[in-house]
Amino acid sequence: MKLTVFGATGGVGREVVRQALDAGHEVTAVVRDPARLGVPAHDRLRVAVVRDLTDEDALLPVLAGRSAVISALGSASNKQARLAPVTGPALRAVVSAMDRAGVSRLAAVSAAPVGPDVETDGFVARRIFLPLLRRALRDLYADLAVMEAAIRASGTDWTVIRPPRLLNKPRTGYRRVIGANVPNARTISRADVADALLQSLTDPATTGHAVGVAT
Repeated sequence: MKLTVFGATGGVGREVVRQALDAGHEVTAVVRDPARLGVPAHDRLRVAVVRDLTDEDALLPVLAGRSAVISALGSASNKQARLAPVTGPALRAVVSAMDRAGVSRLAAVSAAPVGPDVETDGFVARRIFLPLLRRALRDLYADLAVMEAAIRASGTDWTVIRPPRLLNKPRTGYRRVIGANVPNARTISRADVADALLQSLTDPATTGHAVGVAT
């Protein structure tokens, strides 16, 4: 496939680029600072600098002729999401530019707390831990909720991946639930999230759904 990856310099995005190249895909990595990509030059890797991800016209050249789009965009902190939310505004522009470019398949990373609670999780998780987490990171999750709403309202064939806390570990395998969060989810590696994003592109069962993933 010919893939465009947004958020390519982040932990998940960098893993997506690496794994996509290893799988034989052609990748356009969209970045603001090429020095932060950290992926060796490759004959199937194109690095495209786009400073303003809300500029649809600037996005069209990196989307033309592509098979699918992966968004690994996300704010680095709750403060950043409060002062200058990026993910929601960017995805509004991305899905609009995808429509103009004739690209339909989209996979994007969100977060488990944006989704509904799992009823089988314990009292402490549902009534204490998650409410505290959602309050502490409310601006970050609000930005992701705006992103998800923009994606659902688009004409794309979309999949949203919702992981719990991310770890810098290698791929070890993960649980997956289509349409809900994973029960008793605590952590997952960024490498496994990248795998879930890539695998979803060719799995029609995930189209039009949020998918919970966790170790």
